Amino acid sequence: MTTKSEPKTDVKVKLIGEDGNAFHILGKVIKALQKAGYDKEFIQQFQDEATSGNYDHLLATVMEYVDIE
Repeated sequence: MTTKSEPKTDVKVKLIGEDGNAFHILGKVIKALQKAGYDKEFIQQFQDEATSGNYDHLLATVMEYVDIE
């Protein structure tokens, strides 16, 4: 049985019903992390990880860092 692990942040991002474009998703998460006060290094770490693979990897990384609504 797989359980959902807690994201690395307490940031919530509404993606359900939004544009599924990878750049749109990436931008929304980065803006949310900035608004929550995370530093540039942390955000760059997220961005580097999220863009290091395919679309599925991007989505998995987003879910690793933020809570999706």
